[in-house]
Amino acid sequence: MQVIEEIKALLAETLNLGARAESLNAQSSLLGSLPELDSMAVIHLITALEDRFGIMIEDDDISASTFETVASLAAFVDSKLVQ
Repeated sequence: MQVIEEIKALLAETLNLGARAESLNAQSSLLGSLPELDSMAVIHLITALEDRFGIMIEDDDISASTFETVASLAAFVDSKLVQ
């Protein structure tokens, strides 16, 4: 499964998006567009990303732009996978 598809699945699971998850695509906005994605949900999502992809995400790695879109989050995960 591609990183972007895995991230969409994690978003659906972590945020309990239900059928709305089907409309997510690479350009889908995240922060500010999904009311479920609050500060606590971001923490849960980071933990889920670490578990799913076997990566470590440091506090300094995170910025609002990381969670701007599905594609920006996928690019971030890709960058962590090659480290």
